[in-house]
Amino acid sequence: MTPAPRTLELFYDVLSPYSWLGFEVLCRYKKLWNINLQLRPSLIAAIMKDSGNQPPALLPRKAQYLQNDIRLLGQHIQVPIQFPKDFFSVILEKGSLSAMRFLTAVNLEHPKMLEKVSRELWMRVWSRDEDISEPKSILAAAEKAGMSTEQAQGLLEKISTPKVKNELRDTTNTACKYGAFGLPVTVAHLDGQTHMLFGSDRMELLAHLLGEKWMGPVPPAINAKI
Repeated sequence: MTPAPRTLELFYDVLSPYSWLGFEVLCRYKKLWNINLQLRPSLIAAIMKDSGNQPPALLPRKAQYLQNDIRLLGQHIQVPIQFPKDFFSVILEKGSLSAMRFLTAVNLEHPKMLEKVSRELWMRVWSRDEDISEPKSILAAAEKAGMSTEQAQGLLEKISTPKVKNELRDTTNTACKYGAFGLPVTVAHLDGQTHMLFGSDRMELLAHLLGEKWMGPVPPAINAKI
């Protein structure tokens, strides 16, 4: 008899490149590790403000390190990630509020599409240097992920509703209550205990908590398909 899957929550924002890396690794392992992966769209700006943290790119030395770190990790994890040309405009001016509200609406009404739409938004901003703040950009991402124009337009019209706003705020507040000070945050619920892991580089520790084998960011079952 197959044991019931363990529940993992992944709190993420498509403005966070490290969130994308962690997202892809967990998506690859969810069947191998028998986990129920619950995707939790959150707002990184609100988490930073609540915790008193600041974006690492605001410190010049960290910003320089970040670019090389992301490039190497993208190669290692096999994610086509690269920095937008106007990085500070993307991060500090445009932000991700509309995109994360849209993903919240997707999760509320079409949860099976959340993984694909999230990935496409990451692809836009962190692979093709495309916008994710304008309505037409969000629609394009949703349609490329497989949504019909009618579905995507209907969800876009709901991103300013109290239901969607409150859901995103509640999810973000939940991440803060778990102790988040940035994203991604993975929360594992195991044997009545809750474990919060920050960042995309704690997967080996997560495997230890789950009692599973860590086979690198691209496990053999996935690597064979690439």
